[in-house]
Amino acid sequence: MILGIGTDLCNIERIASTLERFGDRFRNRVFTEIEQAKAERRADTPGTYAKRWAAKEACSKALGTGLRMGIAWKDMSVTNLRTGQPVMHVTGWAAERLEAMTPAGFEAVVHVTLTDDHPWAQAFVLIEARPLGETNDIPTPETTRRLA
Repeated sequence: MILGIGTDLCNIERIASTLERFGDRFRNRVFTEIEQAKAERRADTPGTYAKRWAAKEACSKALGTGLRMGIAWKDMSVTNLRTGQPVMHVTGWAAERLEAMTPAGFEAVVHVTLTDDHPWAQAFVLIEARPLGETNDIPTPETTRRLA
């Protein structure tokens, strides 16, 4: 069952300008250390940050809150499996919201996809409620930790 969907489109040049203007202040407010390390290793650093910005916006929409009601930027973060597949992680208030919206007898799985075509970066997030005990090959944050 689908609990929420969200999408966001972000201008990469806008993120590049924000990075130039605010630097570490912006990076440290919005992105986790892991996200920053990933972006700083990439040739298209602003594009990598823009995709993660879009993912956070899309996730907040899928949670049904947008960036309000106590959710923080770092409550949502994106890592990648060894295959490159992005994985969304939620902590803090975002995790509490996810738990509250998940029906009894189900587990929530957050799916995320990222894309970019300069000057645009886009993310799509879908939150699925899967019956407890049901298995398939879609990675969850728990299986991601075991795979990484």
